[in-house]
Amino acid sequence: MVKNNLKNTTSGKKIDFPIPVSSYKMILIGFGIIILGFILMMGGGSDNPAEFNYDIFSFRRITLAPIVVLMGFGFVFWAIMRKPKKEMEEGTKD
Repeated sequence: MVKNNLKNTTSGKKIDFPIPVSSYKMILIGFGIIILGFILMMGGGSDNPAEFNYDIFSFRRITLAPIVVLMGFGFVFWAIMRKPKKEMEEGTKD
């Protein structure tokens, strides 16, 4: 019985959300991690098109930023799939 995901409307009907409301905060944190990864990838451009800037191959842009982005996607996936503790406790009592 999922009671935390139910909301009463003005007509008295209950709406069941597919994702628990508590998971939305975790999803937003995950999106923040993804955005941070893309920010880490930025830069490395050159002011003069005739010159090549080797900063594009730095550790931050080649290794660190993609790992941060993948961790963000993994965190969002976990936030969507996780089951809140209150629901797990209620499920074991039945």
